[in-house]
Amino acid sequence: MNLSRRSLMAAASISFAGSLGVLFAGAGPGAGAGAGVGAGSRSNGTGPGTGTRTAGPLSARGYGPLVADPAGLLDLPAGFAYRVLSRAGDPLRSGEGTVPGNFDGMAAFDAGRGRVRLVRNHENRTTAALRVPPVEGLTYDPHALGGCTLLDLDPAGRVTAERVALAGTAVNCAGGRTPWNTWLSCEETEDRAGTAGYTRDHGYVFEVDPADPHRSGAVPLTAMGRFAHEAVAVDPYRGVVYETEDAFTEPFGLFYRFLPARPLGGLGSLCAGGELEALRVPGLANLAVVDEPGAEFPVEWVPVPDPSASGTPIRLQDFGPGGITHAQKLEGCYWGDGGVHFVSSYARTREGSPAEHHGQVWFYDPLRARLRLDVVFGPAADVRLPGDSPDNICLAPDGGLMVCEDGGGAQYVFGVTPGGEVYPMARNAADIGKPGAPEWGEFAGVTFSPDARTMYVNAYTPGTTFAVTGPWR
Repeated sequence: MNLSRRSLMAAASISFAGSLGVLFAGAGPGAGAGAGVGAGSRSNGTGPGTGTRTAGPLSARGYGPLVADPAGLLDLPAGFAYRVLSRAGDPLRSGEGTVPGNFDGMAAFDAGRGRVRLVRNHENRTTAALRVPPVEGLTYDPHALGGCTLLDLDPAGRVTAERVALAGTAVNCAGGRTPWNTWLSCEETEDRAGTAGYTRDHGYVFEVDPADPHRSGAVPLTAMGRFAHEAVAVDPYRGVVYETEDAFTEPFGLFYRFLPARPLGGLGSLCAGGELEALRVPGLANLAVVDEPGAEFPVEWVPVPDPSASGTPIRLQDFGPGGITHAQKLEGCYWGDGGVHFVSSYARTREGSPAEHHGQVWFYDPLRARLRLDVVFGPAADVRLPGDSPDNICLAPDGGLMVCEDGGGAQYVFGVTPGGEVYPMARNAADIGKPGAPEWGEFAGVTFSPDARTMYVNAYTPGTTFAVTGPWR
């Protein structure tokens, strides 16, 4: 744990309390320490996205303190166990080549009779050592090294197959599942054909059918925009697709919604096109300046002038006299509580942001057309606590959250209960640093099995997919 980092703080009426000494017996992996951070606004059961639960005191409750893993891979609470499902560099069971590296976003799908299919992104750039092997019918650009792989698991959780599901795409970061049980894989790049050896334009979303990837092929969903995509969330009632843009440079990214021509139309329906719009909060040029959890804003949705970014990146296009609202490092995105939650991983003034923070979690309520800041990681938080730069997020079996950390120092998966209790769920114990300079790879792709009995999560580097079982509640 890097003690200079800051942690999740109060959201609305939520605040920290309790003793850190009970929670953190040590300063890094192998210390057997627990963890705690604050929680965000959650539904209290009275309606989608309504109500705020007050956080309980920081304690060693939850699932208890983390126990050092003798194998030096993954520290978990007592009573939990993990299985390594896949490692980068091992042979693919399909015989198509080796397992690619840079494990990122992931989702789990019901394959029937207790079986599970995992679709996993590989965030490969042109320098990647372990590319996604090109496969006929599944390859978009043979000179791009990213894509997705697919793992089949039997009812006992054992891997029975592992194969390529999408190839020839670039920098596949996160994505999101659809209500019709496909995966939307997002390219986090804006590189065009002729750049870095690419033969086709990149910066698109691709649909992957986990039941049969050849039915989805490698088709860019161009109407959903060409930009540095991070993640998506689909409204299961209206079919609207929400998208985050992970832009590193000023003026940073936008938050989008895509109105499909064929909402909820199933596999391939997003190819029919639709309208792309960007979020505008009137009078608010950048979300980073908001630092009061619970703050709410009315929003407007503005048509994107040129979704293909044929001449100008979307975030630099002219949205009229009202402008558009930007945010640095928009990342994780998911549907829950009747709306869409999305993350701004951090904001840094030295990089051009108008304010600093170490992470925000926002909630958009489509029925009320209101945007609310739920959680802040940042300067007002206790510097002794771990946790910064939230990235992938998913819903936990208890209705709370699981949050993958992507900051400095030790790397955790944190859980947040619906009642506001926050606890450590996992810590990466694999030191990939140099002597005297320990380093641990980020977590990514946290997701749960359809029966909520297994948590799947990736270590980005070295690429490893874990299945975590135990007394989930």
